[in-house]
Amino acid sequence: MQKSKLQSPTGMHDILPQDQKYFRKIYDAVDDIVSFYQFEKIDTPIAEDTKLFLKGIGMSTDIVKKQMFTFRTKGGDFLTLRPEGTASVARAYIENGMQNLPQPVKLWYLGPFFRYEHTQAGRYRQFWQFGIEVLGEKSPVIDAQVILIFYNILKNLKFKNLVVELNSIGDYQCRPYYKKLLINYFRSRESSLCPDCRRRIRENPLRVLDCKEEKCQPIKAQAPQIIDHLCEECHTHFKEVLEFLDELELPYQLNPYLVRGLDYYTKTVFEISEGTEEGKQQGALIGGGRYDTLLKILGGRGDTPGCGGAGGIERIVNIMKLNKINVESHYKPQIFLAQLGQLARRKSLKAFEDFRKANIDVAESFGRDSLKAQLIKSDKIEARYTLILGQKEALEGTIIVRDMKSGRQENIKLERAVSEMKRRLKK
Repeated sequence: MQKSKLQSPTGMHDILPQDQKYFRKIYDAVDDIVSFYQFEKIDTPIAEDTKLFLKGIGMSTDIVKKQMFTFRTKGGDFLTLRPEGTASVARAYIENGMQNLPQPVKLWYLGPFFRYEHTQAGRYRQFWQFGIEVLGEKSPVIDAQVILIFYNILKNLKFKNLVVELNSIGDYQCRPYYKKLLINYFRSRESSLCPDCRRRIRENPLRVLDCKEEKCQPIKAQAPQIIDHLCEECHTHFKEVLEFLDELELPYQLNPYLVRGLDYYTKTVFEISEGTEEGKQQGALIGGGRYDTLLKILGGRGDTPGCGGAGGIERIVNIMKLNKINVESHYKPQIFLAQLGQLARRKSLKAFEDFRKANIDVAESFGRDSLKAQLIKSDKIEARYTLILGQKEALEGTIIVRDMKSGRQENIKLERAVSEMKRRLKK
């Protein structure tokens, strides 16, 4: 019986070299934008105490009920592979005494996250996200700036047709009354809802508004809107967020049924997607909002407000590929080092290191014996110069410099190769 081939786990995938350039492009775009806004990078553990997510995300959420990878250590502790980044950053803020730093504290991250869910386009069990978090400031200007930063990152990646949707889901003053309205509304129509929504009515009726099942859409569309039932504080906060976005001339759409799937959100929630048909199929590229009670729930000092969000890298990569967004580096080595013979290969290896120390990029193919094959590679990378070191040149301590455009070539001393090529490249 033939042994089955070993494969990556279901929903977890290799990031192959041809995709690494997309990840690098996204990393550079994020780093470039968030650095301007004075964010500092943080890396949190991939595994956290399970209680962090039970308390932080909420017991009734799909993440906690269905999607967490939880395991017991040999010491008896329960750990969970992080399903999202905000709770981990909030825990790090509290544990490391960041409340004693000048506020707000601005942090960003990029890394792998884990959720056990059905795999489909844009959804994986191990997936990559980048995120930003602003902790210690409750002003609505932070909400607007967080949305702007994510919008700018996607614009930096050459995205067009961006759709920004936002809503306010109130806070713990006005939300309980709104939940009662929802429960009364949905219970009278419960038989027409999907099984998940019938369960959500009892556990968290706001989650019914997030349902994507076709049969639930007509009922959801007629549900009471929370925007009509906000307390004065939440109403004023949301009004000011919209005024800031208007001042920035950032286009947005109000979506009264946008709630996000995590219990820690308060007041502003938002999503950014691409408006094309392909973009709609991918779903939201970025989502987030305000979470003014999360740090207190996790044991933080007083009421420490927060606001942030995260972007799904695989989804962004998929759209970049569909839109044929160029991610190739414009810079290529202008020198190719070719060799012929064992002695020449040894000398070439040393010369290659001399170029590296001089910060001059050089391409090579030391494993090839054929000079013709090496010259073909030099042509392929469009090198300006090919340096050729054969057995004769290795014995004489010289090297051939061939101008690939004119075809002219000359012999120079091998010890002068670095300084001579530096001079020619300057010209």
